[in-house]
Amino acid sequence: MPAPVIGVLALQGDVREHLTALTGAGAQARPVRRSAELDAVDGLIIPGGESTTISKLVDIFELRGPIDKRISAGMPVYGSCAGMIMLATEVLDGRPDQRGFDGIAMTVRRNAFGRQVDSFEAPVQITGIDGGPLHAVFIRAPWVERVGADVEILGTVAEGPATGRVVAVRQGNLLATSFHPELTGDLRLHAHFVDMVRTAT
Repeated sequence: MPAPVIGVLALQGDVREHLTALTGAGAQARPVRRSAELDAVDGLIIPGGESTTISKLVDIFELRGPIDKRISAGMPVYGSCAGMIMLATEVLDGRPDQRGFDGIAMTVRRNAFGRQVDSFEAPVQITGIDGGPLHAVFIRAPWVERVGADVEILGTVAEGPATGRVVAVRQGNLLATSFHPELTGDLRLHAHFVDMVRTAT
């Protein structure tokens, strides 16, 4: 089976790191900035960065409609940190003009863990990923406050003051985490998403 082609929304954020991780996990990885580039991929990652900036750039680059259409058609999408915010149906503490893709029926709180100085690392066990907990890096991260009936909670913080907070979810072909797996060198979550894309294509 040929390697799936997975794009990384390359408007702002950890684009290069996700491209490297995807390649290591067995995918053909490509940056996506234009509608034609989106048409050529089997799945998409929305990286961490600044969710309000990504929201504006999605409109400037005329990608909102094309991404909405691909999500509705079942394209697998993985959002990390700001990408989680972009996939949520409701965002708390966001800007009034901030718009996402309304993909996962969840309420997320932006910058829930605090500011940049409050960034931290913690182990997170993810349902469906073997080999023990992931070493998760949280940088101005959101957390999930509520989920809809069709949303599967995959991971929560296991220790520290944020114990029990929901930080990984899935709904159908859409996957989201509060943390940044692209920064750790652990490719298991990217490999999991690559498998999701293979299954969907």
